[in-house]
Amino acid sequence: MPFLRDYQFEAVNKLKNGNILCGGVGAGKSRTGLYYYFKEQGGFIDDGQYIKMNNPKDLYIITTAKKRDSQEWELEMAPYLIRNYDITVVVDSWNNIQKYVGIQNAFFLFDEQRVVGKGAWVKAFLKITKSNEWILLTATPGDSYYDYVPVFLANGYYRNRTEFEREHCVFNPYTKFKQIQRYVSTARLERLRRAVLVQMNYHHDINIHKETVLVDYDKILYKDVLKRRWNIWEDKPFQNASELCYGLRKITNSSEDRAEEVQKIVAKHQKVIIFYSFDYELDILKSIDYGPGFEIGELNGHQHNPVPDGERWVYLVNYTAGAEAWNCIKTNAMIFYSLNYSYKTMTQAAGRIDRMNTPYTDLYYYYLRSYSSIDIAISRALSTKKDFNMRGFTSLFSQNKQ
Repeated sequence: MPFLRDYQFEAVNKLKNGNILCGGVGAGKSRTGLYYYFKEQGGFIDDGQYIKMNNPKDLYIITTAKKRDSQEWELEMAPYLIRNYDITVVVDSWNNIQKYVGIQNAFFLFDEQRVVGKGAWVKAFLKITKSNEWILLTATPGDSYYDYVPVFLANGYYRNRTEFEREHCVFNPYTKFKQIQRYVSTARLERLRRAVLVQMNYHHDINIHKETVLVDYDKILYKDVLKRRWNIWEDKPFQNASELCYGLRKITNSSEDRAEEVQKIVAKHQKVIIFYSFDYELDILKSIDYGPGFEIGELNGHQHNPVPDGERWVYLVNYTAGAEAWNCIKTNAMIFYSLNYSYKTMTQAAGRIDRMNTPYTDLYYYYLRSYSSIDIAISRALSTKKDFNMRGFTSLFSQNKQ
């Protein structure tokens, strides 16, 4: 079997220093990115042939804390025998990126790219890229041209952010903070975006089935809480948009109808991963009678159980703990008991079962959703590949509007 698939070899041959390798979850970006490093250092692997790297550069992989701690990158590096070379190999999290700003003449592989905006991570990234070779890996490239500014700067397309804004941004004159109204000279921006992006043409013969499962909720209580802005659990007013959204979601997500739909889906598939957001949802999911012989596993801040091995099981996964850094090919069914606010998190979560080596030809995703205003707003944001904006949502409702 070839070491890389055709589309991965194609991406490797297109990659060059300063590029973003973009591929969907499960496309094998880590393996492809490592092969690019290996090839650039004179190495070659395919059809059982292994040609060693020649005087390779030190390798620094900047990734998420979860991927670092799970040793996922160690598994990815194993076939390349990278640890056998007399070089420095570091796998660390974005939280520690500033430790490496003094490194020179090395190769940096930035995983799950976080270089958006103008914070400390971006500043460290720009310093590192001046003296080292590098590529970025991501499943979700920037939504706007402004998201690419750090990469454009690192590639030398602009001297600084001010130059980019002067040449391409028209700002809204009526807002207190900078808000881009539109871009100009977009032909150049699109040309530069295409120059840095290397898309992995990942196609596998799997049929994806996505079903929205509509559930009921307590409409009277929901309207009352939304109207009065009153925290009925703590008997006090909600203090901010986050608290109000949490309360409204607790009402919608706690309905018996939602739990009953979970029960039906699990009975159909027998082995199911269920993503959820909050601890009260975990309590509901654990209280459901799934039937005789069902094993319940958990991946959250309280438990880190492995995926069960039996014939009947549910695996309850919290988004924060388990949207990345683990995979499962033991099932082809996933339920989203509640939706996450982040499009990227939802995409990563779905990718846990959408793997190249899955034995299934069909994957089933069930999205539980009510007709409550907050569920509709979250779904609408995610459908446009955007994150849900809590402040924007709550500002739409006056004291007398549901």
